[in-house]
Amino acid sequence: MHNLALALHDAGHKITGSDDKIFDPSRSRLEAKGILPKEEGWFPKKLENEVDAVILGMHARADNPELAKAQEIGLKIFSYPEFLFELSKNKTRVVIGGSHGKTTITAMILHVLNFYKKDFDYMVGAQLDGFDNMVKISDAPLIILEGDEYHASPLDPRPKFHLYNPQIALVSGIAWDHINVFPSKEEYAKQFEIFVSMVEDVGTLVYNNTDEEVRKIAMSESKRLFLMPYNYTEYEIKGESTVIFFNGLRYELNIFGKHNLLNMEGARKICRRLGVNNREFFFAMKSFEGASRRLETFHECEKGVIYRDFAHAPSKLEATIEAVKKQFDVPLVAVFELHTYSSLNPEFLPEYRNTMDEADHAVVFFNKETLEQKKLPPLSKEQVALHFGRNKDFEVITERPKLLKYLENIDYPKYNLLMMSSGTFNGLKLKKMALKLFPENGGE
Repeated sequence: MHNLALALHDAGHKITGSDDKIFDPSRSRLEAKGILPKEEGWFPKKLENEVDAVILGMHARADNPELAKAQEIGLKIFSYPEFLFELSKNKTRVVIGGSHGKTTITAMILHVLNFYKKDFDYMVGAQLDGFDNMVKISDAPLIILEGDEYHASPLDPRPKFHLYNPQIALVSGIAWDHINVFPSKEEYAKQFEIFVSMVEDVGTLVYNNTDEEVRKIAMSESKRLFLMPYNYTEYEIKGESTVIFFNGLRYELNIFGKHNLLNMEGARKICRRLGVNNREFFFAMKSFEGASRRLETFHECEKGVIYRDFAHAPSKLEATIEAVKKQFDVPLVAVFELHTYSSLNPEFLPEYRNTMDEADHAVVFFNKETLEQKKLPPLSKEQVALHFGRNKDFEVITERPKLLKYLENIDYPKYNLLMMSSGTFNGLKLKKMALKLFPENGGE
């Protein structure tokens, strides 16, 4: 929401907002532009001034006092995706959907288009090098949107990506998630079927041909849409670099991991559809460093390397561990935080079985405060261990100090360390932890 506020402010609109809690980096970025609310909380009187429309974020509840006031006085109320569609009705809309990889694919496309100075708007779910903001709104003829399957707003249970009606769409894969919204795999998969059906007639669907569920949906639309399947490309690992081979040429890349090379193929097909040829695409991708918190080298020195990833879904967790393990010939300690509603739900936990088997040592972390915040029942360490299905070199830890103590006892640099979470490990300061594990000049 704060990125949209900044984008609209930069485009010349008068922006005000409310929230009950505003944290950094949102706070400092809003303050720098002079649009940080003077007080935290909800103030219905704000809406009695000259307000043309209200954009409702997911954090606002249905009984929010400002929302009630907007409804009472008849203001136009948009959900976030509704507003983005309203601004892009006359643009070419490219929407990237999928259970995993959509942020990375969107980031790759943005990087390539930006490399060649193309004129486009966008919305992406991670901070990228070369971009000041995660949202851009202008009079550009093209917009690239990351398509989330979570619901649009507290008033609108439709998945966000159902509201964009793209001319060009991509589906990267389907793996059950958001159990609180989609209680069955079938209901979850149905949302992607609906998404594809909403691509405009004679539009383009780029799809992951290695995913049977995705392929089945694509084939059902073969008479209406132009289909562009993608698959793995030939590659090899050279030291710490990945080299891919395409049409008789070789390209050395900064990204690694089989799943990211598959993501890149999806991005290549979209860019080709937008007029970027293959050689141009790979030349631009040589400088792509990845999206923030998506499988990045977080800290590196002679004493060890720490990698970080946003992984939370079972398929992403397994793919991330495999990527780090295969890329670097060093034993791996993998630490994963159960943080999302789905991951902490006993009905969903069996989906994680064997997902951490590639790691030499595996740790699962969760804490009772997160369970209480999400109003979930208590979860025992024994339950978690049972569902992950690993007995040897496996720990379940529920307290931050114990997690730190465990990490301090690892024999660095014999092991690489991979930290995976969509949360913060209960407020763990990763940079501080990294410096403690690998003190400079042998000091503390």
